[in-house]
Amino acid sequence: MDTAADDTVTDGSDGARTARPGGPRERPWATWPPRLPDGARPYLAPLLLYGVTKLVGLGVFAALLTYAGDFREKNPRFGGGAHWWDVLATWDGWWYLQVAEHGYHPSLVRLDSDGLFTVQQNSVAFFPLYPALIRMVSESTGLGLYGSGILVSVVSSFIAAAGIYAVISLLAGARAGTIAAGLWAVAPGAGVEWAVYSESLFVAIAAWACYAVMTRRWVVAGLLAFTAGLNRPTSAVLIGAVGLAALVTLARPESRREHGIRGPVYAMLVAPLGLLGYIAWVGWSTGEATAYFTLQREGWAHFFDYGAYTLDVLRNLTVGKGDYHFAFSTPDLLSLQLVLALPFLIALMLRKRPPLVLVAYTLASIITVLGTQQMFGNTMRYLLPAFPLLLAPAAALSRLKLPSLAVFFTTAALASGWYAHYVIFELGVP
Repeated sequence: MDTAADDTVTDGSDGARTARPGGPRERPWATWPPRLPDGARPYLAPLLLYGVTKLVGLGVFAALLTYAGDFREKNPRFGGGAHWWDVLATWDGWWYLQVAEHGYHPSLVRLDSDGLFTVQQNSVAFFPLYPALIRMVSESTGLGLYGSGILVSVVSSFIAAAGIYAVISLLAGARAGTIAAGLWAVAPGAGVEWAVYSESLFVAIAAWACYAVMTRRWVVAGLLAFTAGLNRPTSAVLIGAVGLAALVTLARPESRREHGIRGPVYAMLVAPLGLLGYIAWVGWSTGEATAYFTLQREGWAHFFDYGAYTLDVLRNLTVGKGDYHFAFSTPDLLSLQLVLALPFLIALMLRKRPPLVLVAYTLASIITVLGTQQMFGNTMRYLLPAFPLLLAPAAALSRLKLPSLAVFFTTAALASGWYAHYVIFELGVP
């Protein structure tokens, strides 16, 4: 760590030269490249790998979109636009931009329908943190809502990649941490990381919250979990993981003496307040206590069904049929491959004996995704926050030499433009 003496210019031979009377004054601060703090230097490699890999994937995505040209004929709200980059702000992105521009107008409007959707969709289904940041950045920079949304997502994705590096490097070394950041850039569903979607912001919060628990920063962990509760409903898995880790810490006399009591208790009490507060506000604003859950179930057909929908999809895909809700052949087949790989990835992760907070967070994320009725083709996107699954693959790849890693990431980056970007935005509904 730099000390005060390190930052002080001296007159010695190792310091700045003394200015001669009448001569030009030395400017020791005018050096290039600027000297980074020692604590930031380890993050250069993972962030560089992440950024370059994402840029390659995005470039392939743009080329595929332009070549196909289908987006020009679609509704700008539903995957269309005048330019290829407009696609990145469609579907959920359209809703986030609506909230950023107009705010919320909570209501439960019943539809005269006996079908899958019996309640009119409303913007309160989308949590406020991400659109609030979009609005704040837009008003402070003049970028406009679209540009601000992309900026928030991109910056958040780098913070997330840094958090993934911090967590994995703590368990498997810096080389594995760097590779894990690169793997997150090419993970299935990674196309939403640089789109007007809230995944990057959530993973940034989740990764650093887990790191805070692992490094005994309970107050930080509680505050981050609280913040996550204002960003996505799936923050419940992070809140539960932080709370469980705190509870186990308090239950063991040796860890209680080491960590103290106040920090874990604070984390347990503060973590759920953001999520509960927003859901309570939706209920109060609409006059129905369970309005948020009603809206998700009857407006978007998203609800926890203990895996019944997932099992139905797996049965259909196994025999080559599409007799289920939200069937999209290509995204569904890719998601099926990911689901089949989950037991293997979980077993490899557990062999590394990660801390409880990572195990609880990952398993709860998987159970939530597979146990909920939602678009199966988006399983790739919904599992994107389960970054601890990258622990074992990153540790294994860290044994490869640099040329082999270069070939791997080049191939993966190019391919990700299709499977992680184009498939989700153009062959399905993200």
